[in-house]
Formats: sequence, structure tokens, C-alpha cells
Amino acid sequence: MDFLTKLFKKHSSSTFKKELKNILGFPPNNISLYKTALTHRSVREGADENNERLEYLGDAVLSALIADYLFKRYPYREEGFLTEMRSKMVNRQQLNEIAIRMGLKKVTLYNKLDSSLKVSQIFGNTLEALVGAVYLDADYKKTAKWVLEYIIQPHMFMDDLENLEINHKNKLYGWANKKGKVLEFETLNEKLENGRRLFTVAAVIDGKAIAEGKAFNKKDASQIAAQAAVEKLGIINSDTTVAENTLNKTA
Repeated sequence: MDFLTKLFKKHSSSTFKKELKNILGFPPNNISLYKTALTHRSVREGADENNERLEYLGDAVLSALIADYLFKRYPYREEGFLTEMRSKMVNRQQLNEIAIRMGLKKVTLYNKLDSSLKVSQIFGNTLEALVGAVYLDADYKKTAKWVLEYIIQPHMFMDDLENLEINHKNKLYGWANKKGKVLEFETLNEKLENGRRLFTVAAVIDGKAIAEGKAFNKKDASQIAAQAAVEKLGIINSDTTVAENTLNKTA
């Protein structure tokens, strides 16, 4: 039995249905819908066979539900604060970590032999696809209740998110401007991985590459590179001395 045959056999088992029910908290009506939501493009190329369309729908539904939640939770906060909080709640790394804690990694069909998927956020994307499936299988009101009870309340700690810095590029740019340094993000490599473009981007300070990031779009890759640079330079703790010493060592 080959690799893909084993994967799809898992999706047809009674164990899969039990695991899915445990994740959802309710028995799904349209099981095929959820199978699609939990199937990555790396094992199914067809638009009607993998979860990319459901991810598109779920992204929009989740964003709307979180906007509604924030609007009601913070009745006196300005639009900028609400927008930033929504970005923190739906950023790729956050959703990926939540998806793994929910158990989606165990039931998602993807090519585990594809090394490029190790640097991607496929489980966060799968969570969005699952939201899309719940929306189609139930309705908007039930989806709102499910998102609140199974995603927001158990996994999104609002006090911590209020103090979380997620735009590492802005943080790095702010530090570079303050110190009179030139910051650039340079694309080092671009290659096809299973039909998708994988980008390697470097954070370059005064002509020196400080850190690299890989992702399936340049924006995410540059954010990953910026985060690595911020951590490497010690800027995350506003430690100027650490940053200066690190830069000197890379000279």
C-alpha cells in the first residue's frame, strides 16, 4: 500500500469520524465537506478536492466573526485598535498553533514527505477551511457559536494579545531608523515546490544579511525573517547593546 493510499484510507475510517466529532464538538452532517476541508493541495490538486476554496470562505467568515466579537467586547475602542486586534487573532502563526492544539494535525491529509511544508502554516489554513465547512454544514449563527466556544474562548487570551507585538517588520524598521541603519528585505531564492512558489527572504542591515525566512509568499517570508532578526539582535527586549554586538559579529 503506497503513501497516498494509506492517507485516504485513514479518511474513510470510523476513527477519523470520531476524531472529527471530538474536534467539532458535534456530529457533522456532510462528512465529505469536512474531508475536503482537511485535504491539503499536496495530496489533491483539483480545486474541488482540496481545501483551498474552503480556506478562502473560512478566512472571510472567521474575520467577520472576530470583527463582530471585538466590536462588542471593546465598545469604546477606536477602529485602529480593533483592526490591530483582529490581525493578532487571525495571523498565520497564531491560527497554526491553535489548529495543532485542536488536533487538526492528526486528521489533516497532507504530504508528510514534502519538506517544504515544514516551513508553512498549513494547519492554520486548514482551520480556516474547517470554519468554512462548519459554515456550509450548519449556518452563520451556529458557526459564530462554534468559533466563540472552540476557538476564541479556549485559545485566544485577549489580555495577552493586547500586549502582543506581531508586526516584526515595523519593529525592525523602527529600530533601524532610530539607529541610522539601512534595512532592506532581499529575495534570495524563489523555487517551485509542488506547484507553489517558495520564497527565501533575508533581512539585510547595512548590506549584511542578518536572518532569513521562508514562506509561500514574500510578505510572510519577510515577516519570518524580520522576527528572526528581531530575536537575534535582542531588539525584542529593547537591548541595544545585544543588537550592536550581534551586528559587529556578522561584519
